[in-house]
Amino acid sequence: MKKLLLSLTLFGLTLLIVHVNGIMEFDEMEWYTYFNGTKVFRTESDVYSEAKFPMVGLTLIQSAAAKGAVCLDGSLPGYHLHRGFGSGANNWLVQLEGGGWCDTIRNCVYRKTSRRGSSKYTEKNIPFTGILSDKAAENPDFYNWNRVKVRYCDGGSFSGDSENKAAQLQFRGKRIWLAAMEDLMAKGMRKAKQALLSGCSAGGLAVILRCDDFGDMFSPSTRVKCLSDAGFFLDSIDVSGGRSLRRLYAGVVKLQNMETKLSKDCLNRLNPTSCFFPQNLINQIKTPLFILNTAYDSWQIQESLAPKSADPSGSWHDCRLDYTKCNATQIQFLQGFRTRMVNLIKGFAKPSKNGVFLNSCFAHCQTERHDTWYSQNSPVVNKKGIAVAVGDWYFERGGAKLIDCAYPCDKTCHNLVFKG
Repeated sequence: MKKLLLSLTLFGLTLLIVHVNGIMEFDEMEWYTYFNGTKVFRTESDVYSEAKFPMVGLTLIQSAAAKGAVCLDGSLPGYHLHRGFGSGANNWLVQLEGGGWCDTIRNCVYRKTSRRGSSKYTEKNIPFTGILSDKAAENPDFYNWNRVKVRYCDGGSFSGDSENKAAQLQFRGKRIWLAAMEDLMAKGMRKAKQALLSGCSAGGLAVILRCDDFGDMFSPSTRVKCLSDAGFFLDSIDVSGGRSLRRLYAGVVKLQNMETKLSKDCLNRLNPTSCFFPQNLINQIKTPLFILNTAYDSWQIQESLAPKSADPSGSWHDCRLDYTKCNATQIQFLQGFRTRMVNLIKGFAKPSKNGVFLNSCFAHCQTERHDTWYSQNSPVVNKKGIAVAVGDWYFERGGAKLIDCAYPCDKTCHNLVFKG
């Protein structure tokens, strides 16, 4: 595996790393942030030696094994909990980790030898940054809440429930979800006055899949909402005319036996694979939901729109890694993707309970990064930053229906550029 790097911009820092058997895990790929010409690499040890972020320990869910709620390899699932204080002591923010999916036995067997499939490889301590920060100056609305990061080790966005005995694989994401929620309820979340379920990437998709389940866990007096960051994956046509992401999702849904476990409302209308796509789910979700996404999502460009399998000639290679190297025809194709995303989100945005922040950046996941969540130079739409928009929506302080103009109008983006 490639050397783990951290991208350090003038305004924040972020984890990165690589490809796993053809299925890319976005936070495991080598990249840097491009903002006003700034791009700097440093090693993990260099940054952590200087950082002031709280390191939060891993809690394994001891009761999970008896419930069959285990990672791909059968190990216990876990989460990191940083207790709230003061006025936030009875409020809870639960963040679902992302990290791609595995759609074949081979990919899942490989995955269970990593932290994405086994708690044996999970970091014992991780930094809480961005929306998980405990500092008011970095996270003004949620800094003193009970903040939780649930680790992702099932490969199916916390939604599968099956096994493959021959390959010694457990697909128990739905059970992990339930075990984690039950454990947190017993630790005080049951009495929450306010609660927010959030997640990034595959965790952002999980938020959409589990949002109403989360809402149903609390009393009517509790304010409960959901935030999906970079989880709005579109059922899109790729550069070859195929549907690369649909093929991947079809494999995940079948392998993890989700055919009857997804939204019943959706399954009454569409096939199971379609019901793994957010565009077919968001308008039926009862619990208030905020969708945060970039209109030119870097993961979707690389793995859905222009993956290597759809680009045998390599004509999209440079553009896929660096948006500044896209030619006019490629930019036009990406503008079509943005237009479709905007059109799909318009109906969802109409109800007052829902919120949207769709910025025209080449990035992926903006809530857990200090530089994009809340800093002096965080991305803005209509002069409103991400953390402020989410807070205004959650606490009903003002408008939170923010859709950016098309590239290249936004000069506040922290765009991602990748090394080949």
